[in-house]
Amino acid sequence: MQTMPTTKVYIVFYSLYGHVEDMARKIQEGANGVEGVEATLWQVPETLPDRVLEKMKAPDKPHDVPEIRPEQLVEADGFLFGFPSRFGVMAAQFKAFFDATHELWATQALAGKPAGIFWSTGFHGGGQELTALTAVTQLAHHGMIFVPIGYTFGSGMFEMNEVKGGSSYGAGTYAADGSRQPTELELQQAFYQGKYVAELTKKLKPRPLPAQ
Repeated sequence: MQTMPTTKVYIVFYSLYGHVEDMARKIQEGANGVEGVEATLWQVPETLPDRVLEKMKAPDKPHDVPEIRPEQLVEADGFLFGFPSRFGVMAAQFKAFFDATHELWATQALAGKPAGIFWSTGFHGGGQELTALTAVTQLAHHGMIFVPIGYTFGSGMFEMNEVKGGSSYGAGTYAADGSRQPTELELQQAFYQGKYVAELTKKLKPRPLPAQ
């Protein structure tokens, strides 16, 4: 009996104050809950100098999450990309990482691979939908398949009794002045997104040809 190969999902993120990192870890839990899926956390390189990060009172980067190089993206079957919003678009650190994927774009090495998006914003006008919408351009140029969650998260999508980030584009959280942490509902949506994208990635992964 032929065993199915492992489906690899890369969760690639940039997090300055830890909000996106918290979402990424919950997404990883959801993705790893799908049988046959191996979800791995990666962080993109920081572009700010240490002295600037110190002035911004940014915490240390997670020591258990390796930095990813652009060429490593080809190893994955699917992705979830996470970042803070900066004026309605992804943070410059993540944009710099995408800018470094030119060789992959030239060969369309990532074409046909599914990818979801998650994010954090400061407040309601900070791009809970716009940040995801503008990020889709990066996926389109690589030929990747954007995977929104739509309204499949159910009643959690329509919560009106508490502040909640996220949208039909994916999971999101509000950071406010940095003191607000992702809520249980926001983390539940992140977990759901990880599971949802992992299941779809598994379905789309090419099946090996039967032995002759």
